[in-house]
This record gives sequence, C-alpha cells and structure tokens, in this order.
Amino acid sequence: MLFTAVEHKLTPVFQTVGEQELEKNASTVAKNSGNLFDRSASNACFQRRTTAAEHSVTWTLGRQIMLKRIFGAALIAASLGTVSIAADAKPTDPQIAHIAYTAGQIDVTAAEQALKKSKNAEVIEFAKTMERDHKAVNDQALALVKKLKVTPEDNAVSQSLSAEASKELTTLGALDGAAFDKAYVENEVAYHKSVNSALADVLIPSAKNKELKSLLETGLTLFKQHQMHAEHLASMMK
Repeated sequence: MLFTAVEHKLTPVFQTVGEQELEKNASTVAKNSGNLFDRSASNACFQRRTTAAEHSVTWTLGRQIMLKRIFGAALIAASLGTVSIAADAKPTDPQIAHIAYTAGQIDVTAAEQALKKSKNAEVIEFAKTMERDHKAVNDQALALVKKLKVTPEDNAVSQSLSAEASKELTTLGALDGAAFDKAYVENEVAYHKSVNSALADVLIPSAKNKELKSLLETGLTLFKQHQMHAEHLASMMK
C-alpha cells in the first residue's frame, strides 16, 4: 500500500517522491492509479538544477507548496534535500477530488490483495470492510464530480501515492501467512493515520465546494473507524 517495509517495520509513505523517480515512473503512475480521471502531463512542472558540488531538486512553487502543506516541511527536506518555499497555497477542489479518489482506490487495491493472500478470518473481514467502504465513498465522489461538471486534476500528491502504492503491493506480495497479515494491518494503521490527518488538516479546510467538503467530512468519520479497527487488529498481532 502506501508504506515501505524496513526490517519488518512499515514506514508511512505519506511523503514526497523525488523528481527523478516521478519522471521515470510517469507512465506507470497513469496506469496504476486505477481511476477514471483525465491525466495531465504534470512532469513538465519540475525543474532540476544541478552543480558539480551538489545535487538538489527545485520544485515549482505549486507542487512544493502542496506537498509541504500535506506532508510537512520536515519530510520534504528529508526527501529532497533543499526546498525553497516562498508562499502559501492550497490544493484546488479538482486536485482534492483526485487525491481523495486515488487514496481510496489504493486502499481498495490493497484490500483485494489481502483477500487473495490472507487466511486469517479477522484480516479477511477487515479487508472486506475496506474494499466495500472505500468503493462506496469513491462511487459517491465520482457521482459528485459528474454532477458538478468538474474534471479532477492529476497532481504530484496523487502521483506520489500511486507510485509508492505500486511498490508496496510488490513488497507485500512477497510475504505470506502471518507475516503478510501483520504487515498489511500495520500498513493500514499508518495509512489511515496519514490519510485522516491530511483530510482534517489540509483537504477539508481547503475544499471550497460545500458538497465536496461534506463528502470529505463523511469520509473522515468513516476512516477514523477504519483506523480504530486496524489498531485493534494490530494490537492482537504483536
């Protein structure tokens, strides 16, 4: 899903992906995001400045600021080294819709993988809940953007999530039995913490359309329940 396994611990991937990796995986991102939204050639927004003494990445302000607000300055600094933020900005409603849908679809895909691999009855029940609930919220999101005649806008955050989700599916796919169950559930705990934080702190406050804001708020209430469910499962697996 959205996390990288390191020595059996999963580190949240609600963090930025460097310019070079996003450029390399641009076509993969478009294929793996699993949604019906139009895609834009957003890699053109990146600029790279390289000297013989150091290699640093300079992002255009729009992407820098969105990623900074959602993931935090510390994570960006750790990922990109030198980042200059000159102003404040918020993601637009089309970008918010795309991010929310992408995050939901990623959890659906992870649940589908768990349903294929797990033999644990409680993990299977949890995965079925994730699949059902996130599909339902995404269906509502699609209906809303159609009603509002809004085209969700692909963006760096959605691309980062999709690229990392693809990697994590591969990582979890190599695990079996109790090892898979533990990794999947721990992943879900960290994932929902990150998504819920982004919804509460950035996406909901930034949403301008009242219906979009209401849908995000409804989703947050549901996803908090998901987080508690995942935390309960994780506590049983320690």
